[in-house]
Amino acid sequence: MEVVMSDKPICAVSTPPGVGGIAVVRISGAEAIEVVDKIWRGKSLLTGESHTAHYGDILDAAGGILDSGVATIFRAPRSYTGENTVELSIHGSRYIQQQLINTLVNVGCRVAEPGEFTKRAFANGNLDLASAEAVADMIASESKAAHAIAVRQMKGDYSKRLEELRSKLLDLASLLELELDFSEEDVEFASRKVLLDTACQVKDTVSTLVDSFKKGSAIKNGVPVAIVGDPNAGKSTLLNALIAEERALVSPISGTTRDTIEETIDIDGIRFRLIDTAGLRETDDTIERLGIERAKEKIAGAATVIWLVDGEKLSGANQGYIDQLLRQKEDIKYSMHPESKLIGVVNKIELFTGEIPDVLQIDCEISAKEHNGIEELKNALVEEARKGVPEETALVVTNARHYESLLMAAESLQAVIEGLQSGISGDFIAQDLRQVNHHLGAITGAITTTEILSTVFSRFCIGK
Repeated sequence: MEVVMSDKPICAVSTPPGVGGIAVVRISGAEAIEVVDKIWRGKSLLTGESHTAHYGDILDAAGGILDSGVATIFRAPRSYTGENTVELSIHGSRYIQQQLINTLVNVGCRVAEPGEFTKRAFANGNLDLASAEAVADMIASESKAAHAIAVRQMKGDYSKRLEELRSKLLDLASLLELELDFSEEDVEFASRKVLLDTACQVKDTVSTLVDSFKKGSAIKNGVPVAIVGDPNAGKSTLLNALIAEERALVSPISGTTRDTIEETIDIDGIRFRLIDTAGLRETDDTIERLGIERAKEKIAGAATVIWLVDGEKLSGANQGYIDQLLRQKEDIKYSMHPESKLIGVVNKIELFTGEIPDVLQIDCEISAKEHNGIEELKNALVEEARKGVPEETALVVTNARHYESLLMAAESLQAVIEGLQSGISGDFIAQDLRQVNHHLGAITGAITTTEILSTVFSRFCIGK
């Protein structure tokens, strides 16, 4: 669909809000250079070549000098938006920033909407929709792994693969449509075997992308790790030890953690969301019971669960206590996602005597209080998180909108495959193929709606 853009140049502060050494104000539009030149004192920007920087004074609305700064010119189409663009680097004073925006509005600009610069880049063909969304992911990336995925998507690898799939299906769909024009002559232009083989290949690729979403979402938002176990097993102490900060309150009184506490940590380029939960036990306390129910919800949503066993209580424990731990472990595994990993950890190892029963299947022994074994546990978390992570060149889905479109594409592809196998009429197969191409095209923006565009770009910050 055509994206209607305003004729007026747009302006916004593109650097983060607040005071800093410098701030950058971006202006984009057909008349962006002419508008900025009105408030510029120095070499005229009208004759400046693209990708050149110029030093001069910037005037305020009254004609006085507001600031001295640098104007960088990007002429269409060699700019981020595909339009004439000027970026003004000024001092980071809030007052200067606001006065400059006011002055630009007075001389013919309007303040940009959230994501409007990237929306213009999409409208002018500099980015497809998936690549545009990757810009937001790039800005929000908080780990090496999330950054790498955003880079690949922004460079267009993901979109290129989807368009290759669409192209294959469009070619076959066009032959089916042609058959409909000659339906009375019983002519077959599209080989049903070739069509079936192609649909199966595309379905395999789409299914692989769908399956990558769980891992991709974890990489983008942080791998969720739930810390669970008996009350007073040291869960809060472990959280503090992992993040090297006294984030969770620690008490010798059992059952003091009534709600979940979440903190993030970056280990070897992977971001983890650590979740301290209420101790698991039978209780009549209403608030504590609610906390335990919430703990079970976190277990269900976790990619990795750390099952923490109290080493002090385990020392010399009778079979009854070991059986109790085994029942607790089974309850935890019952609540977990089938693909999630359980890491068994004995804490307070400095107070433990004897041998750890093999039946507990413990992976790590630590002292959260004395910070012993913490690095080994971190290594275990990283090793588990990297299992199933695609290679650097592989495509990974991290966007929920893309995931939903891929699910619908897979459903329509399955209808195509079943239709071909049962020998139904070509017009029904053509209809299902159109649905597949619609869903794949919605990801890249080849097929889109005003509602989709508004939703996508409203999530961007102003200035990007």
